[in-house]
Amino acid sequence: MDVEVVRSKKRRKTVSAQMVDGRLRVSIPSWMSKADEQRHVDDMVRRMTRRRESSSIDIVGRTRLLARRYDLPEPASVRFVDNQVTRWGSCTPVDRSIRLSSRLAGFPAWVLDYVIVHELAHLVELRHNARFHALVARYPKAERATGFLIAKGLDPGDD
Repeated sequence: MDVEVVRSKKRRKTVSAQMVDGRLRVSIPSWMSKADEQRHVDDMVRRMTRRRESSSIDIVGRTRLLARRYDLPEPASVRFVDNQVTRWGSCTPVDRSIRLSSRLAGFPAWVLDYVIVHELAHLVELRHNARFHALVARYPKAERATGFLIAKGLDPGDD
């Protein structure tokens, strides 16, 4: 990804990034060290890459299809978010919303599908009990996807 760094004396603390003419423009405070600059640029490139990957996925359609296929309720909303660092997904049964970590967009489709099914199961059963696990087990690659996610550093059952 082509990156342009803009140092600004007006910018006090924050770092921002936006795509401008196919180039990632990262705006940083002028006082920032080269090491801090590189760390923020790397982070912004990662975030922008995830956004691009997640925007190419029809997450609503995919969730609807999985809910029907595995006889689970459809959520009121489902979306990718960038701020989930300790979970792959989360579900709020009260408003029937599901949020998925944008990190999942770069994973194989069967892993993303597993996390969606996992969160859909929470619309039926809140706890990770036997009933919940039976719902999730409807997805044939559940065990394989769990292993994949554990290898990536976060057990999907920790939510």
